[in-house]
Order: sequence, then structure tokens, then C-alpha cells
Amino acid sequence: MKTEKTALITGASRGIGKAIAFALAKKHFHLYLTCQNNASLLREVKEEIEGSFPVSCRTFVGDMGNYGDVLRLFSSIPSLDLLINNAGVSYIGLLSEMSPESWRRLMASNLDACFYTCKLAIPLMLSAGSGRIINISSVWGTVGASMEAAYSASKSGINGLTKALAKELAPSRIAVNAIACGVIDTDMNGGLSPEERQLLREQIPADRFGQTEEVAQLAAQLCDSPEYMTGQIITIDGGWTQKGMF
Repeated sequence: MKTEKTALITGASRGIGKAIAFALAKKHFHLYLTCQNNASLLREVKEEIEGSFPVSCRTFVGDMGNYGDVLRLFSSIPSLDLLINNAGVSYIGLLSEMSPESWRRLMASNLDACFYTCKLAIPLMLSAGSGRIINISSVWGTVGASMEAAYSASKSGINGLTKALAKELAPSRIAVNAIACGVIDTDMNGGLSPEERQLLREQIPADRFGQTEEVAQLAAQLCDSPEYMTGQIITIDGGWTQKGMF
């Protein structure tokens, strides 16, 4: 009987993905971690995890929005209990000024990547008779954001994929859920000026940005949630969307 657990986390060199990697290592998951460009950062994550926890950690540098790269990744994964789709990019600007190339690149990174990894992870989970998929989404996928129409569309797509795939896989004991993040203190928000950060913070009832470790804690809890809990978009935003500031 299999006792060791394995997880794949995309976009794990920093931010939310990195925090989730450490949270799962604490739960004794053996890890597959990916990034697109930051090989040295990903190697540092691997070394720190393997030096702190009794787990193995394999790394892969590639574009999850490229099916060939995802195929190469999965060629080295014999079994998988948990898939965390975290890799993604943002774009801030008017939709009318966004190039088709930028749209396609964002959709590939944020939405196509989820399709590719799910497509290849599902047979491994079907073989095992169970599994979990957690997609990292955003509150913008629910309410939309001005100047981030493409990003909002990609996250809305992830939410729809999550709900539909959960229905498809529930008979096979594979749970599919998403975590819709509010404003999390990551590099993605690093371009905000102090004034912009202050204005944003004032709109959040919790009076602060969320921490990557909080998202990771939620992801780790979902690993132990009842199998009957599937198809859910779970929001973590400090009460922001409930306040109605959109």
C-alpha cells in the first residue's frame, strides 16, 4: 500500500508557490517544483526544503504554458497525489492597448497551463484511485478588475475549469478546488507605489495585505479536507470582496 505522498507545484521559486512548497514539505509530501526562469532561486528552495524536511524535492525549469515542456515534466513523474496550479503572470493596462501577443502569452501562462497539467495529472490520479487538484485563482476572476481585463478573464476561466472539472472527476474520487486570493504581499504587487499600497490597504477590512504563508496554510488544509468538498472557489482576501469596494 502506498504511504508516501507526492505533489507538483508550478511557479514555486518564490511567492505563493514557494510558501506552499514549504507547507507541504512539513506534511511530508515529496515535491516536484517548477519555474519558468529563476533556476537559481528554485534550486535554493530545493536545498532549503531538503535540508529541513525528510522529503525529496525535484525541480524543473520550463514554461507551463508550453505543452511540450509540460510533457517533458510529466515524463519524470510516475505518480501524483496533489497538483497545485500556481504559475501565472499579470498584465496591467488598457485592453485596447494590449497586443494580441501579450494576450496570448498571458492566457498560455495562466489558463492553458492549467489545462496541460490537469490533462497529464488526471491519468496518474485515476490509476491511484484518488487525487486532489488545487488551482490558485484570484478575486479578480469573480468581480473583475479595471486595467486587468485579461488577467481577470484568465482567472475567471480557471474558476470555470475548476467547477466543471470537479463534476467530471468527482466519481473518480478526485477533488478539484480553487483558492481565490485577494491582495497578497508578493512580487506581483511589488510595482505599487507606497501611496497605492496605502490606498489599497485602506479598502481591506483586515487592514493589511495577505501573506503568502496564509495562502499556503489554506492550501495545506485543503489537502486534508473531506473528499466531498469539491468544485469550490475558496476566497482569502481579508474580507475585501464582502466589503463591496469594487
